[in-house]
Amino acid sequence: MKLAVVVFDGVQALDIAGPMDVFAEANALLPPHKRYEISLVGVRPDSVTCSNGMQISVPVDYRNYADNCDLLLVAGGPRAPEMQPDPEFLSWLHDKALSTQRFGAVCNGVFLLAHAGLLDGREVTTHWSETKRLQEHFPRACVRPDKIFVRDGSLFTCGGVTAGIDLCLALVAEDLGHALAVKVAKRLIVYIRRDGGQSQYSPYLAVGPEEDSIVSKALRYVNDHIADAFSIEELADAVGVSRRTFSRTFAKHAKVSPSVFVEQVRVDFARKLLEQTDVPLKTIAFRCGFHSSTHMRMIFSRRLDITPKEYRLRFLESEGASRDAAEQRNNSEHPMPQKPRRVGRISASHAAAIVEH
Repeated sequence: MKLAVVVFDGVQALDIAGPMDVFAEANALLPPHKRYEISLVGVRPDSVTCSNGMQISVPVDYRNYADNCDLLLVAGGPRAPEMQPDPEFLSWLHDKALSTQRFGAVCNGVFLLAHAGLLDGREVTTHWSETKRLQEHFPRACVRPDKIFVRDGSLFTCGGVTAGIDLCLALVAEDLGHALAVKVAKRLIVYIRRDGGQSQYSPYLAVGPEEDSIVSKALRYVNDHIADAFSIEELADAVGVSRRTFSRTFAKHAKVSPSVFVEQVRVDFARKLLEQTDVPLKTIAFRCGFHSSTHMRMIFSRRLDITPKEYRLRFLESEGASRDAAEQRNNSEHPMPQKPRRVGRISASHAAAIVEH
């Protein structure tokens, strides 16, 4: 199977290395006749300089790439949203993408696909910081801001740089089966499918640098009264302005409405309790100001695409895997009697009971 990864000066190194390592690990598990053939295709020949200063050799530029590839991926980079690609390149990209079985982009490489007219009427995503811009500049695209990766027919797009790994694991699973994709994920020490959307990783709480700003004052008040139910009027009173001024100024500086802001503070606080304690879900919901554990579950599912119970279990599994690896390394160097394993602050033997709360 032939793959082409399109690169340019200023490309993000991980947008290239992540996908290529997924396919390289898959190749290590495959017989020669089933392996992926990967080519880097440059906007110009010779080499590209990545955004981190790394130089990567590019064997061929798009003008001289004559192969009929099965998958075409466009890498992204900090410059991608600002780029005004050459019309000749865009024409090539358009025709090449439509002649492949599948095509897509890593992170904000989707902007190049958009310039080539490949997103009209298609569901796509990109890095959380660029979704609004993508939708405004290319209104015919249907942008899904909180998805890690999106498939629309033959088109694949994904969020941040490491989401390119998620996307390519999905492609490997489609090509070669779920079992092999799981093996690749284990070799790379990543999840075969990451639960949750990009809001898990984005700075939703856009607090300004001034400690006495309205947003900062509101954050302190919400944190100090996290378990309480309060209105927009109460928040405005707490920071000493009218409701109208509060709503207008807050939305301008925080980039979200006050109600969304408060909800996200509650979610973040709940996540910390889920990660660091074995407190029952009902108690966490009460401490964080949710109406009930059902209400908390609904908010988690909507915001993070995962339930609180699943979030806690996933965190325990992740911590347990890290602890096991550390113990194995330590035991191999310094053999000693086994101690009861702990996961974070919670014993492994107690983990199953915790998630039932």
